[in-house]
Amino acid sequence: MIRRRRAIRRSDLPAESNGRCDEGWDALFPGRLLRWYAARKRDLPWRRTRDPYRVWVSEIMLQQTTVGAVIPYYNAWLRAFPDLQTLARAPLQKVLKAWEGLGYYQRARNMRRTARIIRDRCGGRFPEDPADLAALPGFGPYTAAAVASLAFHRPVPVVEANVRRVMTRMLGLAGPPGAGRDAAIARFLEKRISRRSPGNFNQAMMEWGALVCRPKNPLCLKCPGQNFCRAFARGEQDVLPAPKTLRPKDITAVVAVIRKNGRVLLQKRPETGLLAGLWEFPGGKVEAGETLRAALRRELREERGFAVESARPLMTVRHSYTRFRVTLHAFDVTIAGPGGPRPPDFRGDSSVRWVSLGALDRYPFPSGSLKIVRHLQSRG
Repeated sequence: MIRRRRAIRRSDLPAESNGRCDEGWDALFPGRLLRWYAARKRDLPWRRTRDPYRVWVSEIMLQQTTVGAVIPYYNAWLRAFPDLQTLARAPLQKVLKAWEGLGYYQRARNMRRTARIIRDRCGGRFPEDPADLAALPGFGPYTAAAVASLAFHRPVPVVEANVRRVMTRMLGLAGPPGAGRDAAIARFLEKRISRRSPGNFNQAMMEWGALVCRPKNPLCLKCPGQNFCRAFARGEQDVLPAPKTLRPKDITAVVAVIRKNGRVLLQKRPETGLLAGLWEFPGGKVEAGETLRAALRRELREERGFAVESARPLMTVRHSYTRFRVTLHAFDVTIAGPGGPRPPDFRGDSSVRWVSLGALDRYPFPSGSLKIVRHLQSRG
């Protein structure tokens, strides 16, 4: 006997919606959506496996990063750390170096922590329950749902940026997004997720948002849910979801390239906080009213007790992060000492090193500093 899926109830929907799409949702979920996905899905390397380690690696990398950017990192990561055991015993600096350029380095640190927890407390096997997964460092509801459904066939809906955008438009949800809305969308999808293919259902939802229900210029005429979309019916597909109003903060900083016998001076950032554990050139922020050279002299004096003999502009680098934009002014600097210029010595201080240009590739850098490294390696 074939059991018909019941029509959606008004109480199933987020508060901003109403119950007029009942028949549409039942027609769309899950059959039509899965057929659309089967015909149009992209061939991505992490879709060829149900191995929980590889699924997890891809999901962490895809947070805040585009698919095109992730693919080479994903492949390189698996060459360096082919399994959880290899990652668990890897030195942190090697892990951070493999992550270099992806940003949000706390993701890499949490991956290593999680690998060690699973190795030491779970016998090297990933938990299958979403609640147990969500308790691991760096997981949370989204990653837990993704790994549980894609690797372990658990019928748990994924709510990430693509799914959130699709459902906001389909249901015509106004107002700013938030955790309450994500929970409401998850409850809505829990009743409609495919029990036979929960992983494909979640992949289909994310693919829908990535390929069709895009942030800008959505392809509404190619949308599998166009006939049931409230935003499209109202002509609101270009204004929903409501945009975030966060304006990135502009930061100006100076750094010193200090040389000694073909080597340059690096310092390591603290193990906690922004860009923790990465390497950089000495320097810091320019304060209000300061000139670049005045800021450089102050930062080197405060950080290292250096007196600047000379400072010659080397290059300017601009890099954007989620919450701030950095303009980084690099100078070739000579340090003053008794009897004339002298390069400082740092024996016994593991957070400061003289490194040859060829060896710079062994160290993980923030993206802005990495551009300076590449410039130095190309020019010498």
